[in-house]
Amino acid sequence: MSRAVVWSPASVCAEHKRTKDSCAVVWSPQPKQVEFMSRPEYEALYGGAAGGGKSDAIVAEALRQVDNPNYRAIIFRKTFPQCRELIIKSMRIYSAAYPKAVYNGSEHYWRFPSGAKIYFGSMPNSMSYLQYQGLSYSFIAFDELTHFTQEEYEYLISRNRADGEGLRVYIRATANPGGIGHGWVKQRFITPVPPNTTQRIKSKIRDSGGREIEIERTRIFIPSNVFDNEALLKNDPGYVASLGLLPEAKRKALLYGDWDSYEGQVFTEWKNNPEGYETHLNTHVIEPFRIPDSWPRYRTFDFGYSKPFAVQWWAIDYDGRAYLYRQLYGCTETANTGLKWEPRRIAREIKDIENQCEQGHEIRGIADPAIWDASRGRDGTIITMFEEEGVYFEKGKNDRLSGKMQCHYRMAMDEAGRPMMYVFNTCKAFIRTLPNLVYSTVNTEDVDTSLEDHDYDAMRYFFMANPIKPIILKKREPERFDPLSTRN
Repeated sequence: MSRAVVWSPASVCAEHKRTKDSCAVVWSPQPKQVEFMSRPEYEALYGGAAGGGKSDAIVAEALRQVDNPNYRAIIFRKTFPQCRELIIKSMRIYSAAYPKAVYNGSEHYWRFPSGAKIYFGSMPNSMSYLQYQGLSYSFIAFDELTHFTQEEYEYLISRNRADGEGLRVYIRATANPGGIGHGWVKQRFITPVPPNTTQRIKSKIRDSGGREIEIERTRIFIPSNVFDNEALLKNDPGYVASLGLLPEAKRKALLYGDWDSYEGQVFTEWKNNPEGYETHLNTHVIEPFRIPDSWPRYRTFDFGYSKPFAVQWWAIDYDGRAYLYRQLYGCTETANTGLKWEPRRIAREIKDIENQCEQGHEIRGIADPAIWDASRGRDGTIITMFEEEGVYFEKGKNDRLSGKMQCHYRMAMDEAGRPMMYVFNTCKAFIRTLPNLVYSTVNTEDVDTSLEDHDYDAMRYFFMANPIKPIILKKREPERFDPLSTRN
């Protein structure tokens, strides 16, 4: 009697090794999926482009420990309707490999003969992750991780533990560039090290006896794209052409897995080109230099408490070009999470920086108009608290769309490749957050304000106080052709 099995890199059916007739393999990973499924790291992200076989890989990976009765796994999509494709894949694979496994449609989980369970979950709103409080899963997977926030992902890490002996505890995810989580996913998996390279994240904690111990977690990014999926190319040869005809940003993201270009990106002009750091050509990011004493200097501020605050120092040269040369960004190690500093502490920090670095320079302050709102402070307005500490601002203009257009005007490059704004490469938070901004789905001409937009807001106040006209590139005259001129 034949039996259907799922082949995995670490576990091949012994019967299938002995004879091809004894087992029917219902799913077998392709080479890139083998690479992903073989990784020993605690966290692994797979994909980066469309068509790489990402969903199949995590649905199959979830089966790895179903012979252990204590095994609990969960596979997430952002909303439950998005889970349906995963459930359909599981119907094809799980029921064939384990005919006695039963799917519970009301609770959305598979129960296997051993008693192991694989769930399908979702987190459609900002507090949905709390419904998983008190639960535990040995294996957690996120399909399309960039649809989730960092807070949601990191909370589920706390649910990732073993409820019995012999269980491996780990997390897997897939993603394409773009989406609300683009920035933090890129920062966590893409930026720190090259693809296929293990990151080792070390920390020190104290045990119950007060002894300091060092702990370590590992993570890795395994890139894939449609060219790694031979089965898809065979079944649908036109799929590559479909991706190739997409608009440029979407094509770069979905066909090539370009994490610097994606659909919905607000500031597509932005360039961080190390080759231009010294020449200042074809880049917005440059090497620091000494700001001349004669250049006007500005300090701009966007307040935040539970969210980050942003303080920026700008200078303007004789041509009206702006330079962000210093910043103070109030963020924890978790993206878009504030330090919860009281206004007076922020003011004192600003004053200390300027006493050390800006002696003899006049600084014009421009701030978020909200700090003049009496409801924002517990012992008076925030601006009053700043002024009592000797830090002064004037009220910034908060016309969001006009401010956004000023940002576009500043970032546009002339024929030589020079924009009207530069950022020192020491301003890490600005460089991290600005290119990750996407358009709002509600106010489609504006930035999505749920994202980490605090440096953007501070920049916007500064540009509105120093507006410019858009760069007018030289018009290219069309070539003229007179068909009569070809006559003999």
